[in-house]
Amino acid sequence: MNFLELLHGVEPLAQRGNPHVTGLEYDSRRIQPGNVFVAMRGESSDGNKFIDKAIASGAVAIVTDSAEEKPREAVAWAQVKHGRQALSLLSANFYEHPSDKLLITGITGTNGKSTTALILESILEAAGRKSALIGTIEYHVVSKVLPAPHTTPESLDLNRIFAQAVAEGATEAVMEVSSHALAQQRVYAIPFEVAVFTNLTRDHLDYHETMEEYFRAKQILFEGSGSEPPRVAVLNADDEYAQHLAKRSRQFSRRTLTYGLTQGDFRTERLEISPHGTKFNLITPDSSVSISSPLIGKVNVYNLLAAASAAYARGCKLEAIANGISELSRVPGRFEKIDCNQPFTVVVDYAHTDDALRNLTKLAREFVERAGQSGRVITVFGCGGDRDRAKRPLMGEGAGRGSDFVVLTSDNPRSEDPVAIMNDAMVGLQRSGTKYKMEPDRKAAIALAIREAKPGDIVLLAGKGHEKTQTNRQGSIPFDDVQVAREILKDAGYECLATRAAGGMDAGKNR
Repeated sequence: MNFLELLHGVEPLAQRGNPHVTGLEYDSRRIQPGNVFVAMRGESSDGNKFIDKAIASGAVAIVTDSAEEKPREAVAWAQVKHGRQALSLLSANFYEHPSDKLLITGITGTNGKSTTALILESILEAAGRKSALIGTIEYHVVSKVLPAPHTTPESLDLNRIFAQAVAEGATEAVMEVSSHALAQQRVYAIPFEVAVFTNLTRDHLDYHETMEEYFRAKQILFEGSGSEPPRVAVLNADDEYAQHLAKRSRQFSRRTLTYGLTQGDFRTERLEISPHGTKFNLITPDSSVSISSPLIGKVNVYNLLAAASAAYARGCKLEAIANGISELSRVPGRFEKIDCNQPFTVVVDYAHTDDALRNLTKLAREFVERAGQSGRVITVFGCGGDRDRAKRPLMGEGAGRGSDFVVLTSDNPRSEDPVAIMNDAMVGLQRSGTKYKMEPDRKAAIALAIREAKPGDIVLLAGKGHEKTQTNRQGSIPFDDVQVAREILKDAGYECLATRAAGGMDAGKNR
């Protein structure tokens, strides 16, 4: 491919040169001879500062969003108005528009994206379809598993994955679409067949500043960004923000489907939730089907409904929906139980907002009560550094009101002092009136909670879920709540069963 072919549809403000190009990159450290370097301004860095480094590494052309940068004599050059929009169009051109060869379902919302995506992927597999999955936990390309550095990657990485998926025979893709990705136009020109909205609660206000801006970012998925709006919008009828979104989505999408516990196009009848799973009759616009899932809790009922609605929008039959749901036995880091034959329950969960903590502790309370036990809820949690400080006391209060005992610890402190973060959360924790202890060392905090547990109790390790590292001022260090809990239980004399699967499409299946 030559440079002019790569620029097709980009409409540069200025352009010169037409060399043969072997690839493109937006990270100068990954440049190979013959590549195009896309130099674009970001939130915390400016790729234009690395143009000369890219040229020294073998770049034969530069695409820049800076009017201040002057063309370099040795390479082809193009100036564009918007770097990320250009990156998306360039990527699509280079990989021969793979997103046009896939039917893509995008899932957005504060909570439930990962679980909904994995359920939908399981349903599509039960329907005999090959798919790619892009999400927080990991990426899937048919049978291959890739690490997930971001919930929603940059458009170049996205098109690269889509191209791999198409080459492997995929016809579908399921994506978690973050508010950051929507605001930053990482999914610009990606055509979504179906868009799903799970819910909206306080999160990411360090970036979006207000709930209105946060919601506005989510709306972009349903309006289209550089592409047509999604054909079908799937909305949570029980969420206040989704009700507002419904008015807009009906203007853009050809069809809007809603779901809810007792209202909507997809709803439940005869709902039964136990510590062993969830059962209900799924009512659809056409008929009904019996659903049985190993996943538990009301929050997962919503995830099941969202995935079933999206699968219906993708033409899956009710039998495939029921089978796909029954086959997914767990989601890594989402109410994931650690079984070492201990007389109490230990659960790892990704809950990292006040709403998620309230839902998690409520589920834990129901869990011990339905098991016929009088156990306590013991919660370990922390708050992320360099993020919205105002939500920390809300998280403290949310965890405290739902728990009998709380261990306040460190999450990912990043550049902040862990103790200062804990002090912010302690304000809300004290308002709740529950008993608590503070321990900044997360491993020690988990050990403290496990030592505190008695038969019938449930210990919640909240906040990090599937994550395998902890980020502090020194960088990222290995840290896995699941592995740490297992080691502590083993040291206490308990016999741990099989370890967490390494990952992949079959990791959560009953196979």
